[in-house]
Amino acid sequence: MTSQAMPSPAAAGDPLIDSYRRVRTQTEALAETLAVEDMVVQSMPDVSPTKWHLGHTSWFFEFSILAGFADYRVFDPDFEYLHNSYYNSIGPQYPRPRRGLLTRPTVAEVHRYRRHVDEQLIRHLEQGDLDEAGRALVELGMHHEQQHQELLLMDIKHVLFQNPLYPAFRERQRSSSESPAELSWSDFSGGEHRIGADLGGAFIYDNEAPRHRVLLEPYRLANRLISNGEYLDFIRDGGYGEANLWLSDGWALVQAEGWRAPLYWVERDDEWFEFTLAGLEPLDPAAPVSHVSLYEADAYASWAGARLATEAEWEVAAARQAPDGNYLDLDCLRPLPESRPGLRQLYGDAWEWTRSAYQPYPGFRPAPGALGEYNGKFMCNQMVLRGGCCFTPEGHTRATYRNFYYPHQRWIVTGIRLAADGR
Repeated sequence: MTSQAMPSPAAAGDPLIDSYRRVRTQTEALAETLAVEDMVVQSMPDVSPTKWHLGHTSWFFEFSILAGFADYRVFDPDFEYLHNSYYNSIGPQYPRPRRGLLTRPTVAEVHRYRRHVDEQLIRHLEQGDLDEAGRALVELGMHHEQQHQELLLMDIKHVLFQNPLYPAFRERQRSSSESPAELSWSDFSGGEHRIGADLGGAFIYDNEAPRHRVLLEPYRLANRLISNGEYLDFIRDGGYGEANLWLSDGWALVQAEGWRAPLYWVERDDEWFEFTLAGLEPLDPAAPVSHVSLYEADAYASWAGARLATEAEWEVAAARQAPDGNYLDLDCLRPLPESRPGLRQLYGDAWEWTRSAYQPYPGFRPAPGALGEYNGKFMCNQMVLRGGCCFTPEGHTRATYRNFYYPHQRWIVTGIRLAADGR
C-alpha cells in the first residue's frame, strides 16, 4: 500500500513521531487497569476483546506500511489472518463473532507485537524512509487507533456489565453536581448551505468529502442533550409501551428484546441505577441520557413533539463552534450535565443520532485498494451520528466528522438532541 522511498536525513523532532508515540502510549494506558482475564472476553458479536484491539491497531501499521519494506521482518505471519478486521482486498479474516475464542496469541505476545511494530516504524520515520504517501498512512493509522481507543472503552464497558458484581474499570476521576440548563431552542435560517470537507487540507476521512451544497428549510436545535431525568419521564409516561411513538422496526425490537430503559440502566426496589466505568451508581438525573438506540432516540423525540436533526442541520450549527467538549482527555469517562446557556454539547459527551442515512456525498469516490474499504463499503443500512463522546480522544472529531452505526445498536455512547422545524 506504500512504496519504499529513497532514504533522506530525518528532520530533528519530527512531529509525526511525537504524535505516533502519544497515540500508541494512550492506547496502552487505557488497558493498564485491566487484568488479563478482562482483556480476552467477547460479550457479544459487536464487541471485540481488548487484546484484539491492541493487536489489530498494530496490524494496521504493519501490513499497510512496514510490510512494504524489503528488510522488514513480519512479527508473525498468522497475525495477518487473526487481526485483519474486514479488508477483503488484503485477505481472509478470522470471524469477528469468534474473536473471544482466541486464547492465543497471549496478551503478553500482543504487547511484544506492539513493541516490535513501534520500534520498526519509528526507525523508518527517523531515517526518513517514508515518502509523502507513507507518512499519510501513518497519520491515518493514528486516527484509526484513536477510533479503537473509543471502541476499547465501549467494549470493555459491555464486558464488565455482564458480571453481576458490576466491577469498575476505574474509580470515578471527575464528577459534576450541576443541574442541566433549562431546555431551550436555537433558530437557524433555511436556504443554501455548504457541508462536508475539502480534500487536500488537514486530515479528514474520505467519507467527509467532497464539500457540497445542501438546501435546508428553517429549523431549530435544542440547546443541550436530553438528560436522564427527562428520559425517565418518557419511561414513566409509558413510552416503551406506546406503539405509535416508534418506528416499525424499533417497535418490533422493543417487543422482541423486552427493552424498557436504556442499556446499562438497572432497576432495584423501584429505584434506577446506571452502570458506568466506575461501577453501578445511582442514576444521575442531570447527566445526559446515553446508550440509546436510534429507535429509542426517535421515539423520545416523537413523545416530546419534536424530531431528530438531519446531519446537514447538525453540521451547519456545529461549524460555527470550536470542537471543544467532554472528551476522553478530561478523564471523566461519562457524559456530564451542561448548565451554561446557549447551544452546547455539540461535541463530546455523547454521539448524537441524526435522522440521516449513511450514504455517500455527491461526487464521493472511494480510494483504490484496501483503503477504499475503510468507509465506502458501509454506506448502506446505517445511520449517521455526529459530535463525539466522552470516550473520544480530543482532537479526533470536527464539524464534518461522520460516524455511523446500525439503528438498533446501543452499546456505543449515544445520546439525544431534539430538533424541530423552524417558525
